[in-house]
Amino acid sequence: MRIIKITEFVLYAAVMLAVAACGYKDRSREVSGDGIEAVSAYDSTEISSGLRFNPGDYTVREGKVGRGEFFADLLMKLGMDARSAYSLSVSCDSTFDVRKLRVGNGYTAYYSADTLEFLVYERDRLSQVVFDCSEPYGVYEIQKPVEVERKYADVTIEHSLWEDMMEEGVSPLVILSLSDIYAWTVDFFGLQKGDRFRVFYDQKVCEGSVVSVDTVRYAVFTHSGTDFEMVMFDQGDGGNIYWNEKGESMRKAFLKAPLSYSRISSGFSYARRHPITRRVQPHTGVDYAAPKGTPVMTIGDGVVTSMKYEGAGGNVVRIKHNSVYKTAYLHLSKFASGIKPGSRVRQGDVIGYVGSTGRSTGPHLDFRVWKNGSPVNPLKMDSPPAEPVKEEFREAFEKTVLTCRSMSDTLKAKELSHKILEYL
Repeated sequence: MRIIKITEFVLYAAVMLAVAACGYKDRSREVSGDGIEAVSAYDSTEISSGLRFNPGDYTVREGKVGRGEFFADLLMKLGMDARSAYSLSVSCDSTFDVRKLRVGNGYTAYYSADTLEFLVYERDRLSQVVFDCSEPYGVYEIQKPVEVERKYADVTIEHSLWEDMMEEGVSPLVILSLSDIYAWTVDFFGLQKGDRFRVFYDQKVCEGSVVSVDTVRYAVFTHSGTDFEMVMFDQGDGGNIYWNEKGESMRKAFLKAPLSYSRISSGFSYARRHPITRRVQPHTGVDYAAPKGTPVMTIGDGVVTSMKYEGAGGNVVRIKHNSVYKTAYLHLSKFASGIKPGSRVRQGDVIGYVGSTGRSTGPHLDFRVWKNGSPVNPLKMDSPPAEPVKEEFREAFEKTVLTCRSMSDTLKAKELSHKILEYL
């Protein structure tokens, strides 16, 4: 196993409001005809500061929101009369929109004798909504306890990055974070066997499930014997926080590609035979085959100069990024809402969706780039890095780089020791 887990129990302030774990002995279950699971009373006298009541005083029934089931319907199924169900729904007010009850989300109902006293609805993986079902009715939200786990992974690609990381027990969210951070440096559609990722990161865990990986502190991607190092360093200006070892921003002027695509169906050429007209003519762009409706993003900051139907090009969005670069996105099925000529867009903003409008044999994006008025191959285009680390932070940045490298080596050593102990 090439992954090490070092857990730091960092509980948010919300922990004080979270549901305390209640010990209980026999929770024999019976499923009724309406799909609700009946559970015997908890054997606990500990009052949860999150729930604001003692679960041990009540009998419990559990279930999930059914398809087409409204909040009032659920309350009445659980034993409330129509008038009381309406009153409780009204009391929710701004705390919880009862129209947003989600099919499949779980709930727990607490009874005193046969009277419904409380209903706890699983809003999402991090929060619950508690309904006080007795007059005066009330509702409040509680947050579940969250742990932050510091982890290190060292994965060499044998099959695919996704498959190999999953095999090592690394959360898929790490892959998404890395693909975002290395969006320009690494072509994630062109990874090769033997490529290697070493990454030092934090992940947030709630009730045993990873809910986010939002702090990748250090990573090294090795390709063909070359290391591409990344360090997290915050200058405190609200801007970029990811840099290479030289202090250059990992966020380049442009993204590597304007969408998530399955394959490149046609490349940049001055002598391509058109699939419809069969005439040999220039194709100064790259065609990305992708399903209809796939979001298309602008590869960099800029201003929309045109957004209209252009005959053979179909629906086209044109963007001027600066005095040097312009881009165009052709054959879109539709334009993104809120986008119009003159709109300022930021790198990664969705500007439209893949389609097959105009002269096209199937859904794809024809993506084009001009540099100083001349077409360039998007796949071979060099992009200048964004602003480097500010000079006044240079010393602190270099210390951070050394610290991250040292931490990575320490974690690697601990992993080796762990393997030796397992072997012995």
